[in-house]
Amino acid sequence: MVRLSRMTDYGVVILCQMARGPLGAVFTASHLAEVTHLPLPSVSKMLKLLTQKGILRAQRGASGGYGLARPAASISARDIVFALEGPVELTDCVEGGEGGCEHERSCPLRGHWDPVNRAIEQALSQVSLVEMAAPRPPFDFIRGIDAAENLAVPGVGMEFGHE
Repeated sequence: MVRLSRMTDYGVVILCQMARGPLGAVFTASHLAEVTHLPLPSVSKMLKLLTQKGILRAQRGASGGYGLARPAASISARDIVFALEGPVELTDCVEGGEGGCEHERSCPLRGHWDPVNRAIEQALSQVSLVEMAAPRPPFDFIRGIDAAENLAVPGVGMEFGHE
């Protein structure tokens, strides 16, 4: 299974919280830790890292803190993942991958993972921070679907008080 690190998950949570704020807003680490319920040391570390990677900007002074370096609509999931995890490489033997393995020269799959990596990168590029930060419709546990799907089908969900 491909899984992002816990710190990357924290970074996405923090960035989504910031994206929900007013344009140009500046946030302190303590405020973000409080509203996201994440540990302050982890939030502080993530804010510094995201600033170094150009996703955030730091503002010094009495009204200082951190803000998005550019509009949330222009920050993609790819930007965030690349900043925090590095390039998408499902295996060590992708073109330009680091390390490799002892079977690299004779492997019949050498280079065949590259299209998969490019597809993942392209998919991540198509999702903006604005989309990630948008509220999700509630989950309908009775039907096992998003409640918004009920609204798209006439008559479905009406017996449960949905309009």
